[in-house]
Amino acid sequence: MEQKMVKTWILVGIWLVLTMNMAAENKVHIVYLGERQHDNPDSVTESHHQMLWSILGSKEAVHDSMVYSYRHGFSAFAAKLTDYQVNQLSELPEVVHVIQDRFYELQTTRTWDYLKHTSKHPKNLLNQTNMGDNVIIGVVDSGIWPESESFSDNGIGPIPKRWKGSCESNPSFNGSAVCNRKLIGAKYFVSGLLGGADDSNWNTTENPEYVSPRDFNGHGTHVAATAAGSFVSDASYLALGRGVARGGAPRARIAMYKACWHVTSIGTATCSSADMLKAIDEAIHDGVDVLSISTSFPIPLFPEVDARDAMAVGAFHAVAKGIPVVCSGGNAGPASQTVTNTAPWIITVAATTQDRSFPTLITLGNNVTIVAQALYQGPNMDFTGLVYPEGPGSSNETFSGVCEDLAKNPARIIKEKIVLCFTKSTDYGTVIQAASDVFNLDGYGVIVARNPGYQINPCDGFPCLAVDYELGTDILFYIRSTKSPVAKIQPTRTLVGLPVATKVATFSARGPSSISPAILKPDIAAPGVNILAATSPNDTFYDRGFSMKSGTSMSTPVVAGIVALLKSLHPHWSPAAIRSAIVTTAWRTDPSSEPIFADGSNRKLADPFDYGGGVVNSEKAAKPGLVYDMGVNDYVLYLCFVGYTDSSITRLVGKKTVCANPKSSILDLNLPSITIPNLGKEVTITRTVTNVGPAGSVYKAGVEAPMGVNVTVTPSTLVFNAKTRKLSFKVRVSTNHRVNTGYYFGSLTWTDSIHNVVIPISVRTQILQRYYDEN
Repeated sequence: MEQKMVKTWILVGIWLVLTMNMAAENKVHIVYLGERQHDNPDSVTESHHQMLWSILGSKEAVHDSMVYSYRHGFSAFAAKLTDYQVNQLSELPEVVHVIQDRFYELQTTRTWDYLKHTSKHPKNLLNQTNMGDNVIIGVVDSGIWPESESFSDNGIGPIPKRWKGSCESNPSFNGSAVCNRKLIGAKYFVSGLLGGADDSNWNTTENPEYVSPRDFNGHGTHVAATAAGSFVSDASYLALGRGVARGGAPRARIAMYKACWHVTSIGTATCSSADMLKAIDEAIHDGVDVLSISTSFPIPLFPEVDARDAMAVGAFHAVAKGIPVVCSGGNAGPASQTVTNTAPWIITVAATTQDRSFPTLITLGNNVTIVAQALYQGPNMDFTGLVYPEGPGSSNETFSGVCEDLAKNPARIIKEKIVLCFTKSTDYGTVIQAASDVFNLDGYGVIVARNPGYQINPCDGFPCLAVDYELGTDILFYIRSTKSPVAKIQPTRTLVGLPVATKVATFSARGPSSISPAILKPDIAAPGVNILAATSPNDTFYDRGFSMKSGTSMSTPVVAGIVALLKSLHPHWSPAAIRSAIVTTAWRTDPSSEPIFADGSNRKLADPFDYGGGVVNSEKAAKPGLVYDMGVNDYVLYLCFVGYTDSSITRLVGKKTVCANPKSSILDLNLPSITIPNLGKEVTITRTVTNVGPAGSVYKAGVEAPMGVNVTVTPSTLVFNAKTRKLSFKVRVSTNHRVNTGYYFGSLTWTDSIHNVVIPISVRTQILQRYYDEN
């Protein structure tokens, strides 16, 4: 009996030790304290150490635990903590919150001509700002390949004297040698991803990467070159899209903050919140003028003031210091409510196509020609056998025309033939896999029928073409109509201009915002499909220094480059004023005056939840006439409305804040849009505009009301003079609907016969509130 008791207590002891060890597991957490309480960064860091020492009890423990001290744009620190230590810190009155580190996902030759963003006219935005020569764009991404021609500093002036940043050096990145007057800053942040460990712990054999600012996968290089790349003549990808490559602000300076890392086990790059937050903090300190960040969280989102959304928190502090922050809206489209980076102080970007495509001709044996899309630059393929894998009903063999199942087919069916298959997937990875399966079965090519999808990529010289279901069915009917179907394939060509139409890309995430539907997101759209720009030699699709990439990651730096030029032209404009300028002047038809459609399961006319204000128009944005401006006080009203406590807001903004009771309406936030997600009967909304045009301007209101909705503007005329630069007006909105509806769309335009200042109106009638309808 006594031996049994001893054994029992030993087992209990072992269990307790294991339990305590599990409970005491150290994980990286971000301790967010809000606005800095000291002007001296060293004093801020010292306060972080003292706080951590009060919990851990020794300087050695603090040293081992501390990962980052955020001390420039705001006050916070990242540290390795146990659950118990997290609870202790959370109870301290000066702590806003403590959250565990999370991870973000990473989301041209024709682009600028398509947007009419050129220097052909002597008074255009590029010439007026010397192409952005004095502006510094901070890019938080996967690093940079500094040797690319896109980062040459030929013709660029001295580095701005206000710049406080630097280029870090290590064996894979000699900052003093590769940085220049174009690439003026390069830093990297990886401790968060490594759980607080030193970067020497990165195993480059198991996980190839450069533990330095150097870019491994090419994403950051592509983004930086799109925003501010220098002129590179005769750029192309597989001889397609040939022309002069450059960024939106080709003489702007670039500062790269590498916080995203290629992780072999997941096959892509990932970005730790702790590393992202540190990158933004350093960028604020270094003196960037604009931040371009092409990463996002998946749904569901965290509140914008929760440090788990490092983007929103870091961006708030950057914007409070006058730095516009441009972020990707995400690639989870075309489903609604998928847009991310939805904080009202962020400029959120959607992705469109442009007026360029890559037609690839398929000629069938009946002399019918089908125009597919591909990036095929192999030889002309003469008439070759064409097959859709389907066998006789009596066969015991497996036949499948589903693209994902082509490998299951008998090799004799595929051998030496062009294969047609169908897929429900819109991911181009399906096309690449189908091509691989056909190649392995000794086939000669593959035609994939699908809904309009993510992008097109080459298949290592193997013919892989995409068509839609309608054209795929035409090909299928031809195959079934003859005993010996054949087809020939020609190499891809580049088609620019008419009749190629602009569309919101299928993948581009859609509004309304799932966290604050009264805040219109995305704000603006820009080209983000098949964008040609510089890349890393490690990029799978590298071709002579360039690649084509698609995503809101690519449309974001397009807008960031334009924002940089606007910041140069109007240095005293707030980030909100710049956002207003690009939203209210955007194209709502494409540059050829044709309607813009939105791709998806059913192509439809685009609305504000697809593209915000529309497609960015840089020349109009330079002279918008009126702007809907906001500052920190406006954002505080928003924070009050969404339920943040007085004490938390006080720490966030660095001054005593007491939310009004009753709270202000979120509908009165001075956005360049009106979005009413829950209109019962009627509501009156207030907006204020600032005249940035001629002093004596007179504007008249024009309304295009959403269907079944009444919109009245009071006053209907705004008269400005030398003393009156700001005027407010009210918008009364009422519904005629008697049932819960979806959203209907319209617009409000202020015009002085020179400027048309347009904001979108989106209204949903909700007779029964907070009601989810599946009828």
